[in-house]
Amino acid sequence: MEERPTSRRRSGWAAHGGQYEYRVLTIDRSTSRSDASRLLTDEAEYGRWELARTRLYVGGERRVWLRRKIIRVSSTL
Repeated sequence: MEERPTSRRRSGWAAHGGQYEYRVLTIDRSTSRSDASRLLTDEAEYGRWELARTRLYVGGERRVWLRRKIIRVSSTL
C-alpha cells in the first residue's frame, strides 16, 4: 500500500461542499479484501476519515480517496 501526499487542488468532484482535507491511498491487488476493509475501517474510526471515492484500475490496483472536514478553531485568548 502506498500513500500519496494530500493535494489542496480543487477540481471536479472534490470542489463540492465545504472545505475538506483529502488523502489518497493505493491498495495493491495482492491485498486481501478483509485487510483492505480493516485498513479503511481503522482510518474512519481513529482518523475521522470518510470514503469520498474509489477507483479500480486494470491491473487490480485500487485507489481510494478519503476526506475529512477541516475544522478551523479561533483563539480564545
